[in-house]
Amino acid sequence: MLKIKELRAKLLFTAGIIVIDRFAANIACPGVNPAALKEYVETLNSAAGSNQLMQMLDIFSGGALQNFAVATLGIMPYITASIIMQLLTPVIPSLEKLQREGDAGRQKISQYTRYLTLAVCLVQGSMAAMAMIDPTRLHMPAPGTSLVVGNHVMFIIMSVVVLTCATMVLTWLGEQITQRGIGNGVSLIITINIIARLPSAVKMLFDMAMGDKVAGDVTFSPVKVLILVLVFVAVTAATILLAQGMRRIPIQMVRKSVGSQIHGGTTYMPLKVNFAGVMPIIFASALLQIPPIAINFLPYSKATAFAARLFEYDSISYMVIYGAMILAFSYFWVANQFNPIQISENLKKEGAYIPGIRPGAPTADFLDQSMSRITFAGALFLMALAIFPMILSTNFGVPSLVAQFFGGTSLLIMVGVVLDTLTQLESHLTMRNYDGFLKNGRLRGRRG
Repeated sequence: MLKIKELRAKLLFTAGIIVIDRFAANIACPGVNPAALKEYVETLNSAAGSNQLMQMLDIFSGGALQNFAVATLGIMPYITASIIMQLLTPVIPSLEKLQREGDAGRQKISQYTRYLTLAVCLVQGSMAAMAMIDPTRLHMPAPGTSLVVGNHVMFIIMSVVVLTCATMVLTWLGEQITQRGIGNGVSLIITINIIARLPSAVKMLFDMAMGDKVAGDVTFSPVKVLILVLVFVAVTAATILLAQGMRRIPIQMVRKSVGSQIHGGTTYMPLKVNFAGVMPIIFASALLQIPPIAINFLPYSKATAFAARLFEYDSISYMVIYGAMILAFSYFWVANQFNPIQISENLKKEGAYIPGIRPGAPTADFLDQSMSRITFAGALFLMALAIFPMILSTNFGVPSLVAQFFGGTSLLIMVGVVLDTLTQLESHLTMRNYDGFLKNGRLRGRRG
């Protein structure tokens, strides 16, 4: 890779932004008492039944949450704003019209998304600052020493400004990676934040195998650790199969002579099993983060207590709601992005058809039915992948930090982003007649 000047420059540029992101995750916000915060976090991590929702959010921030660093919110407000815009576009005619206007319309929607990101940052930043002042708002134990020094009102104002600016800068840096670096910038920043917590998870698992009680009274024997490693390999392999799995629909092209060459014949239309990728899990995770945090800021009552139990992380009700939302968002994403009528019209214009299926409406119906069945299978796999870490944490005593890497959003994002980045790297190499990373040539998803 380093032999190609252009690719080397892209890699160095991407690496530089990753370094900036990791610095932002380790520089505390003004007004924070670092010693008290470190002691408080260690107490929470060593306690049985620690706040697993907070640990999941900490993974996506790359450890910034437990430091209350300038990158505590990370890039998730932008993801939340993007999700809201995706949900609003089909139901608001003006947004749908902008989407159909091409690049100009998409740039306008991107501008609206940034404005919405600012609003999300103001809300989440205020809630995070108030939680630092009084952690009991989130039903967490009170710290022995105050986590904040100085005036509380000034701390909230400073924190909101710093956290909002950091999120907007990280969003801009992610866009710069997409334009001038390698891979999708926003996805890559999230992936780096997740991977940054992997060494801590491995150390925790190793300490448990050595007999240290790092999470309550739970310890693991070396045999159990070996079984967990094998399960991790199996789940990762299954996730890769899900990411690259597809059904090939045969397409018969009319043979045409162009000069001395003959074009046409039989080809295939790939329908991905996981067409929506990681988006249904991100959609569901982002929306399910809102009720528990909002409930904790409401006055106590029987209704709020019932709602808190309903949305309690790792509970049966939470898993059911989570799985149902993943299934619904899988179909929503396919309905929003996959247009069988347009595909059918394009095939008809090009003189192509599916063997045994008449062109026009029958082809559109066939593609719609095929995609619906494939999406159902992919959504079931996504549901199992998302719920599996919760089952490990609840029923087998695996610490939440470790369990998050055995499926769910973390593993799927890592696999998807790494495969996409690897594909882009290989395309740069093959364009310049260099061998790819694999002995047999290109990645499986790029054959044919």
